[in-house]
Amino acid sequence: MPATPTYASDVAFTDTVKAIQARKGSRAAYARMEAGGSWEQAITPDLRREIEAQTSVFIATASADGQPYIQHRGGPAGFLRVLDEHTVGFVDYAGNRQYITQGNLEENSKAHLFLIDYAHQRRIKVWGTARVVEGDEDLVRRLMPQGYRARPEQVVLFTVTAWDVNCPQHIPQRIDAADVREALASRDRRIAELEAEIGRLTAGPPGGRSP
Repeated sequence: MPATPTYASDVAFTDTVKAIQARKGSRAAYARMEAGGSWEQAITPDLRREIEAQTSVFIATASADGQPYIQHRGGPAGFLRVLDEHTVGFVDYAGNRQYITQGNLEENSKAHLFLIDYAHQRRIKVWGTARVVEGDEDLVRRLMPQGYRARPEQVVLFTVTAWDVNCPQHIPQRIDAADVREALASRDRRIAELEAEIGRLTAGPPGGRSP
């Protein structure tokens, strides 16, 4: 029987992990982190804003015999919805119909969400459990992004056990195409305004040159 977790971070820091940390010299620092409160277990307002701003997420699951699987899910900002301080929900759109994630969750409810913000070089790791909800049309309507062109099939509800924010080291900085388009459009609008202003200044007063 596994030991009852003492700290929220024990969801990831197993005895074996802690032994490796001790051997490689990082255990003392993580022990201080644990004593200071360990990882968060509830979704804070700041985390909620970050989750609901995402347009992309990776969900990791494993089968009953431990075979891991990672699946990407995406949509417009807000497709990930925080339902309460422990629950994240999103609509699962119809896709290639392999159903590996759903099959894994029916055998093993443990799951992981990995969120990465390339623009700000930030990543968030969320441990928990998940389940698939089929046939709840009210829930689908509640979570389906307005106007998004995808066929909803079911809903995934993720219950948070613990979460942690990683350092930005080695995350390449990339900018969303939509953000680039908006920045370029804003620049072009400003250029047009300045050109119009220059045109007015160089044209002189209405009716020609003053006597």
